[in-house]
Formats: sequence, structure tokens, C-alpha cells
Amino acid sequence: MIKPISFFTFILLLSNAFCQEKTYSVGQINTPKGEILFWLYDETPNHKASFIKLANEHYWDSLTFNRVINNFVAQGGCPDTPAGFTNSPYLLKPEFRKEIRHIYGAVGAGRDNNPEMLSAGCQFYIVQNKKGLPRLDDKFTVFGQVFKGMEVVDAIVGVKTDSLDAPLTPITLKVNVLQMTAEELKTKGFDKKTE
Repeated sequence: MIKPISFFTFILLLSNAFCQEKTYSVGQINTPKGEILFWLYDETPNHKASFIKLANEHYWDSLTFNRVINNFVAQGGCPDTPAGFTNSPYLLKPEFRKEIRHIYGAVGAGRDNNPEMLSAGCQFYIVQNKKGLPRLDDKFTVFGQVFKGMEVVDAIVGVKTDSLDAPLTPITLKVNVLQMTAEELKTKGFDKKTE
């Protein structure tokens, strides 16, 4: 038998339901060089959902930034090879958006040269060129934007690398998705309207 609740308890529960502050999904990458936080775009729902899924599964936590090039990108998640991506769990259809470009701090999905421009579910990169990389627009899907930690990305692309642009000392990843309120976002430097 269900036990009845008091009117006071009912009002309290109802009040809590309506007073809960809205939160937003934010990508977090912890590295030996520091923390990177980035906004996940609602405009690219499949890439956003994929990132959240893999982060929640701790998919990247044993991987590294495997390709870093100054004035270009810091790339991680799964190695790309002449044959394509190694061990990508799946591929995603492109979600190109005219309003979302490859500017400094853009977070995009890597891909090989497949004709459908399908993204590797595991591969992501962060644009480190301060002028942006417009030549990648409408060829690679951008699904996020760094708002804290670009100095970390700058440090990552500045490390010594081998002939394949892999850091000589591995830069490990610990990837999470945080739920942040508008106020918390503001304190971390996010200045885009969240409504």
C-alpha cells in the first residue's frame, strides 16, 4: 500500500521540482597540462550525444592526444592511419552548420577521406590556430567550442613530437561531461547566451 504524504511534503516536492536550476552539458578534458572546458552545441545533436555517451563510458580515459601540430590542432581519441581510423566504435553522418565555424578553440570530429564525410565517433580535435581554419568548414563537423583552457591547448601543441606529430611524452586524457548552471558557466568564462 502506498503511504500518503502530507500537504506540506507535497508542496515542498512541487517547489523543488520547479525551482531546480537548469543545467547545461559541458565537455571536460583533464590532461597533465591542465583542464579544458567546452560548450557542446545543440545544433549538432548526434555528435553531442555521441561525445556524452563515450565520455560517460570512460572511452577516452586510456587514450591520448595522439597528433598535435602548432598553429593547427590538438587531436586525440583514436589514431588515424592510411587505412582509416583504428577501432572507432562507429561513424557519424556529418552535421555541418553555417553558423558554426572552425575558429580558435572549435572542437571538431575527425574523419578519414571517406566520400560521405562520416566522422569517427572516437576522434576529436581542437583548433589551435588563432586565425581559425576556414578550409575545414563544411568538411568536418564542429560540435563544441572551448571557453576555458585554450592556454592548455597552446601548451599541448608546443610539446616535442615525433615524425607523425605524436608527442614524445604521451598527453593522457580524462574526459567527462559536467552539468553546469548558467551562473557556473559565467564564473568559468562562458559568455554565450544560454537560453
